[in-house]
Amino acid sequence: MIMPGPTELLVIFFIIILLFGASKLPELARSMGSSIGEFKKAQKESDLIINQKSDADLLKDLEKDA
Repeated sequence: MIMPGPTELLVIFFIIILLFGASKLPELARSMGSSIGEFKKAQKESDLIINQKSDADLLKDLEKDA
């Protein structure tokens, strides 16, 4: 993926200010931050579930071998 340079970032930021207005930017940033936090939380929970299932499968395999 191509990363935008500083000029492109300034243009994007300027367009966001025009679209949402300066007063809405803190609210927009706050909602984006909480969305990212919720996504990371869900990702961690799914990783735990996957690990628990793989651990349970490993225990079943060990019991079969014994």
